[in-house]
Order: sequence, then C-alpha cells, then structure tokens
Amino acid sequence: MFTEQPHRLAGLDISGTPYEIGHALGRHGAAVAHGYLVRTHGWAAVTGFCDQPFMHRAHILTQTRFPQFYEELRGLADGLELPFDAVFAWNCRGDIRAMNPDGCTTVQLPGPSRVVAHNEDGDPGLRAGCALATVRPRQGRRFTAFVYPASIPGHTFSLNDAGVVMTVNNIRSLAGGDGLPRMVLTRALLDCGSTAQCVEMLETLPRSGGFHLTLARPVEADSLSVEFTHGGLSVTPIVAPGAHANHLVHDAMRSAPQTVTQSSRARQVRADSLIARAERHDAGLALEILRDTQNKALPIFRTQPDDPDHENTLASAVFTLGQDRVDCAVYDNTSSTPCFRFICRTEDDFVAPIPCHA
Repeated sequence: MFTEQPHRLAGLDISGTPYEIGHALGRHGAAVAHGYLVRTHGWAAVTGFCDQPFMHRAHILTQTRFPQFYEELRGLADGLELPFDAVFAWNCRGDIRAMNPDGCTTVQLPGPSRVVAHNEDGDPGLRAGCALATVRPRQGRRFTAFVYPASIPGHTFSLNDAGVVMTVNNIRSLAGGDGLPRMVLTRALLDCGSTAQCVEMLETLPRSGGFHLTLARPVEADSLSVEFTHGGLSVTPIVAPGAHANHLVHDAMRSAPQTVTQSSRARQVRADSLIARAERHDAGLALEILRDTQNKALPIFRTQPDDPDHENTLASAVFTLGQDRVDCAVYDNTSSTPCFRFICRTEDDFVAPIPCHA
C-alpha cells in the first residue's frame, strides 16, 4: 500500500463553464494521477471495462440527462491529459467494482444545533492531489467540496449556496445495473436547493450503483439519512443520534446484497457505542468520534499503512447547522485544529473557506 507523510490540504477556487471547471480540476490532480493513480491495480481493473456495453449506456445516459456534467468530465480528462473513456470509467468505479478504496464514517446528531460530521477515507496515495474546492459555475449553484484527483466533485462532503450539506459514504453494493453513475448523481445533487429536491432526483432518475448520503439544510426541520442502490431507496429523518459507515443499515435496505468489510463493521459498532454512552451530543462529541483510535486494528480515524481496505482518513469535516446558517470546520491529518473554516448563511454571502493556517 502506498503511503505518504502528512500533507496539508490544498484550497482551490474555480469558476467558469462546465468544461473549464473540469479542466481546472484535472490540471490540479494531473501530477498525482500520472505519478500514482494510473499505475494502480484499481485504475487498471476499472478502466478495463471501458468498452463494455453497460459503459456505453452509462455514457449515453449521462450525456442525455446531464450534458453539463458530461462536459465537466471531458474537461477533467483533458486537464489530466488522460483518455476520456478511462476517466469516465474511473468516475464509474463504484458502479463497476465494489472493492475500490472509498470509505468514510459519518456522525449524525439532531437537536437545536444539528451536527453532521464526516471522515473522508480514501487511498492515501491520492492525498497530495486532494483539495477543498470552491466552485462557481456560470450556471448552477456554487458549492465547496472535498475533491480527489481524476474525480468530479460531489461524492465526498460538500456545502452548496442554498445551505444544503451533503456527506457521502461508499456502499459496496453487489446488485448494480444500468443507470446513471452514482458519482454523476451526487454531482447533480450539488445543484439542488433543498433536501426534498435531492430525494426527488434520486427517486426519479435511474441509478446504477449505491451510496449512503446524509443531507441537511438549516431552514429544514430534520436531517435525512438516505441509502440507495440500483434497485432500492430508503429515506429516514434523523431523529436520534447515530452514525453510518460503509454498509446498508436501514431496515428496508440491510437485506440487499452487499460486501461489508471488517473495517466498516468495526467503525459502525464503535461509533454507535460512543454515541450511546455520551452525555452530550454536540460538535465536540462528533469530532471525538471521528478521531477515535480505540480499536487499534480497525480504528475510526485511519492512518495505518496496512489498512485492510487500503484507506486512510484524508480529511474530516464538522458541519453545525443553526436556524439560518451552516458553520463548517475542515481538518486534514496534520493537526487537531481546523485547516479551513467557513460559514454559509444565504445565497448572497456564500464565500470560499478561509485557511486557518494562512
């Protein structure tokens, strides 16, 4: 497994057409893509499916339903200086292959000040190409999201200018099928103005693979826990403190065929235990859970070079929702203090995150 020394999370501010946004993201991630990603087994395994009929159907569906994001993918490929079909396939990796290194843990706390907190776990070899990107499209909503090299935004943690918070957890579903790639779907959710619009989109559009989402917005009463696969969708209001790792846990979904790794099971059990015995349920607790290493072999906060899922915690985000605002603190793996902070109140004052280490 590839590992690196701690690396400070970069900040990006990008604007333009879909192609220009994709191209800028590609340029940022090109060095890591060529120096590491294209040499991995994961890249070879996924891009080997480029010519399969279901991939051709995924191209057609994406181009038809979301031509702007198809152009973003074209720009991404050109910025990376990699073949478009290979980059498109890489952005379908969870639809193609259940065991790609995409992890994550989310903590969900209801109450007067709701909290959504998230560990972004991924291949540590990609760390140097990751960033916190603020994107200002010519058309569409502005947003800030954690981004990986060679991937479009939307499948990690994010906040858009309507105040919609979204965190995304990988689900290793074994029952995929024809539909829009799951990363294209979550990219489209960044343009939604409410959690209800997000759910409606997931209900009405064909889905290929599966994700778990936590969705929240300040002016709405409840945060939502959403699990979806190719064939199923479950939406539940978050009315009690909880957590989610990388497998389906809703009553309506847990019988669906999936792979549950030892790490995912252990993180779910540990987070549930910490929440159950906590005397307070606030942002401080959420961060404590995300940084927990009590289970030395399978911790929530993952830094081991031999992690069994080939994942490390690359960044953490803690979103606190008030009545009319979202406060966010973003941490990388180099410090227990935030590396970025930002606030979203209304569409009129959406600003880029402020580096705390500047």
